[in-house]
Amino acid sequence: MRKILLTALMGSLTVAGAAHAQQFTTAAEVRPILAATKAQWVAVREYDGQDFVYFTQLLSWRCGLSQIFYGLNDAPPTTPFFMEMCYEGTPAPNAIETDAIYITQPLGSVQNIRLRLLYDDGTEEEAIFARPQVLMR
Repeated sequence: MRKILLTALMGSLTVAGAAHAQQFTTAAEVRPILAATKAQWVAVREYDGQDFVYFTQLLSWRCGLSQIFYGLNDAPPTTPFFMEMCYEGTPAPNAIETDAIYITQPLGSVQNIRLRLLYDDGTEEEAIFARPQVLMR
């Protein structure tokens, strides 16, 4: 009997938890996450004779964003970065299904990265990252 009650209780908790799960598809839902992970918005990796600038963290929460703009080496953040679609209606709407998560530049050329995020509610946020802050070792 105890086993049956425990099984029933666990089943009801699982259903209730699933009903309240957030999809993280709006600015209101992703803004706190992006605020907490701001230091990881971009990363620079020296690889195969090039600088790879990764946008993986931002792309992981892109469903609450309308656009990502960047600028390199003191250029204003006006260059759009391609974001794949948000897979709303699926269990993982922010899933990354392409390998378009980075740009490449000549080795050692990226000294800083300026970002401008446009959230789906129309608000914007900017940040600047110096190479030493985001260089992967």
